[in-house]
Amino acid sequence: MFTVCALYHFTRFDDPAALREPLLALCRAEEVTGTLLLAHEGLNGTVAGPRAGIDAVLAHLRALPGCEGLEWKLSTASERPFARMKVRLKREIVTMGQPDVDPRARVGHYVEPSEWNELIRSPDVAVIDTRNDYEVAIGTFEGAVDPQTESFRDFPQWWEENKARFHNKRIAMFCTGGIRCEKSTNWLLGQGVEEVYHLKGGILKYLEEVPEDRSAWQGSCFVFDGRVSVEHGLREGPHLLCHACRRPILPEDRDRPEYEHGVSCHQCIDETSEEDKARFRERQKQIALARARGERHLHADVPDDLGPDRG
Repeated sequence: MFTVCALYHFTRFDDPAALREPLLALCRAEEVTGTLLLAHEGLNGTVAGPRAGIDAVLAHLRALPGCEGLEWKLSTASERPFARMKVRLKREIVTMGQPDVDPRARVGHYVEPSEWNELIRSPDVAVIDTRNDYEVAIGTFEGAVDPQTESFRDFPQWWEENKARFHNKRIAMFCTGGIRCEKSTNWLLGQGVEEVYHLKGGILKYLEEVPEDRSAWQGSCFVFDGRVSVEHGLREGPHLLCHACRRPILPEDRDRPEYEHGVSCHQCIDETSEEDKARFRERQKQIALARARGERHLHADVPDDLGPDRG
C-alpha cells in the first residue's frame, strides 16, 4: 500500500531553483515518486511512496522559508501511482496567466466540508466548478455550473463572458484540492465580486469527511495520478486512463469500437491524424517489447506526468 500526498502552499521563494536538487535527492532517497512544482509563488504537487518517506518529504518542505503552515491531504493507493519523481521549476504553481493574482493578499471565504451543502443549496448562491472539462465530466456537485474550460487559464475569459448570469448572486467555487480556488477567488474579488466562497480542502477533503448518505457530490473525482479517480472515503474509483489523450474512461469504454489501447478512445479518436495513430501504435509496440525484456519503457502506462501543472 502506498501513501499518496497532495499539497500546495503559497509563499515567496526568492530562489526556487536552489531548492530543487536537495528536494529531488531526498525524494529519490526515500523512494517517493510524483511531481512537485516550485515557483516564486510557492509549491504544489502530488507524491506517493512509503509513509516514512512521505513524512520525511513533508518535514523537509515544512522547513522551507514560509512553509511552516503547509497543509496536505493523505490517501492511499494499492499500486504505485507514479513511475518517476520530478521536481519542476515553473512560472506558476497552477497556471492561470493573471500576473496580478496573489492569493497571499486575500482569498474568498473558506467553507468547511461540513457546511458546504447548506451553502450551495441556498437559492442566492451560484456554484461554479473551476476544473477542466474532462474532470467535470466524471463528477461534480449537484447544481454546479460547468464552465467547460479546457484549462484553468481559460477561466478568466469565461467569467468575463458570463458574469452577467451571476448578478446579485453569491459565488461558491470548488476544485480538486483547493489550489485553483485560491487563485480564482482572489481574481473574482479583484473584479469587484463582493461575496466569494470556496470549499476548504477541495473535493478531496469533502469526500474524506462527508458521509456518502449526506453527500451532494455526484460521480467520481478525477485525480492527477495513476488511480485516475477517487470516490467517497477517498477509495479508488472505477476509471482508467486513455493513454492517447489522458482523459478518464470507464472499463466498459474499452469495448467500444473507437478504443485501441494507447492509440485512441471514443473521446479522442477524431482528434488525431492517422499519422499520429501510427506513431502511437509504434510507441505501444516498444512498451510491450520493453516489458518482455523486463524493462520499463520511458512512456509506459504508469502515469508520471499527470501532475498539477496540468491544472
